[in-house]
Amino acid sequence: MKVLAIGPLWRGSNAGGLFRAMSRQGCLLEIVDEFYYISLQTKKKYTKILERLIRPLQFAEFNNAIKKKIDIFKPDVTFVYKGAFVFPGTILYAKKHSIIVVMFFPDVSMTNHGTNSPKSIPLYDLIFTTKTYGINDLKNMYNFGNAHFIEHGFDPEIHKKISLPNIENSDFICDVSFICTYSPKKGLWLSEVKKHLPDIYLKIWGGQWEKATDPYIKNSIQYSAVFGDLYAIAIQSSKINLGILSESAIGSSSGDLIASRTFHIPGSDGFLLHEKNNESTQYFKENEEAAFFDGPEELVSQIKFFLSNPHIREKIKDAGYERALKDHSLDSRAEIAIKHI
Repeated sequence: MKVLAIGPLWRGSNAGGLFRAMSRQGCLLEIVDEFYYISLQTKKKYTKILERLIRPLQFAEFNNAIKKKIDIFKPDVTFVYKGAFVFPGTILYAKKHSIIVVMFFPDVSMTNHGTNSPKSIPLYDLIFTTKTYGINDLKNMYNFGNAHFIEHGFDPEIHKKISLPNIENSDFICDVSFICTYSPKKGLWLSEVKKHLPDIYLKIWGGQWEKATDPYIKNSIQYSAVFGDLYAIAIQSSKINLGILSESAIGSSSGDLIASRTFHIPGSDGFLLHEKNNESTQYFKENEEAAFFDGPEELVSQIKFFLSNPHIREKIKDAGYERALKDHSLDSRAEIAIKHI
């Protein structure tokens, strides 16, 4: 199967990991990476203003690049990861050439990332969502019926055991870590942890944490994201890795029930302490392959328990790693996606 994959390839990208997994499953791939065309990482105010002025030109160049790849590569499938910058007209162009057009959407809400995705959703032939509730959201909001649930997975090229002979000197070593973009719920729950366990060494990695105002966690925020090998190193350097989930957003009927971290952490040989719900406990056996908590109060008590019981923690971590290797790599997710297509 010839697949034109649309999405970012940076080291540690969930999109890039899935594309490589599709290649390992035997697909022939061409990739159009939005980061080659659209500047998305600028932090300085004046540069952001200039970028907004040229953004329409970047969007047009990106979509023209997709069309050119369609003309040259003549794919069987155009596989769009998230698709925030893909114009509806580009999808119609692919369909005009009798190409199956598929979206893989990994986030909580499909309406919360610009205007292109909501306009394009009805045009896709097939949509994969990493949220079970996403199927009903698509049906209720867009009358879209051909949607399938596929979980996130870990990328064996990125999320893996890494030999760390000088781990005692690592900048990442800590009792507890949380690696994720800021949201109010996450900030509140982590503040509760530090309020009740002020002496634990907590490190918070990820974007937008400058929005957090609670003084309890100010010294724990690293004001930086970690990607690629550093991400795996940060996971392995933490005694406990937290899986606090995102709340619901505009256009979604639920908050996260599982996330990419659900699988990244055990796949990187990290101990996972995950928010508990009916879905999250399906993937790792409770107190055997991962630990769970229900709300901030139990989160505090679970951290205290597992920091005090390193042998139990290590046993669970090892079993979670084996479960991840057996069932939860992106290769298995790619195999399912290809069969659906």
